[in-house]
Amino acid sequence: MGYEFDFAAVLAAWPQFLAGAWLTVQLSLPATVVGFVLGTLLAIGRRGQRAWLRSACGAYVEVIRNTPLLVQVFLVFFGLASLGWKVPAFAAALAALVINVAAYSSEIMRAGMDAIHKGQIEAAECLGLTRRQIYWHVVLRPAMEKVYPALTSQFVLLMLATSITSQISVEELTAAAARVQSETFRPFEAYILVAVAYLLLSLLMRAGLWLFGQAVFTRKRKLGSAR
Repeated sequence: MGYEFDFAAVLAAWPQFLAGAWLTVQLSLPATVVGFVLGTLLAIGRRGQRAWLRSACGAYVEVIRNTPLLVQVFLVFFGLASLGWKVPAFAAALAALVINVAAYSSEIMRAGMDAIHKGQIEAAECLGLTRRQIYWHVVLRPAMEKVYPALTSQFVLLMLATSITSQISVEELTAAAARVQSETFRPFEAYILVAVAYLLLSLLMRAGLWLFGQAVFTRKRKLGSAR
């Protein structure tokens, strides 16, 4: 049995796809930034001297990394509502994404920090740098440069994972495709277009993160060589 593609009706709904793509970006960018900051703090906590803090950070990371994102989204959205806190779907989705990506970013950053040679830290201590200065200049920034490709991949995966939030009625790209296919009765075409849209968003996000990395790390290397 043959199938005749007809993209006309689906393409006519381009404003819905555009709105969905914009909402996907609005979810992805804040979740990436806040999740990375939280993940870095968790990585520092896991490498700290306080046993209770190491245990708490480790438990958080293990719980989040070993449970599905969809379940986490439901727990935030429906769980908080059951407790009497009615959180808008967008806010619940954003919170769940931040909670999720923070755990993965934490492990990536911890690996980068562990890769810093102890001799560099000892040399910084001999120069009289404070603990905060050592963490920023000797540990955090070099660690981030080492694991930046892994972080980039994780952030792109986060953007793709925003499709899960359609399950709580967040009108992102996948939800837009579902609505369009129900209106046009062309599901194959609708999801082909949404797949292409995600591909383009992924390529744009990778390009943006690559440019950011080039600007930050290349500039830092140039300043270091100039000195």
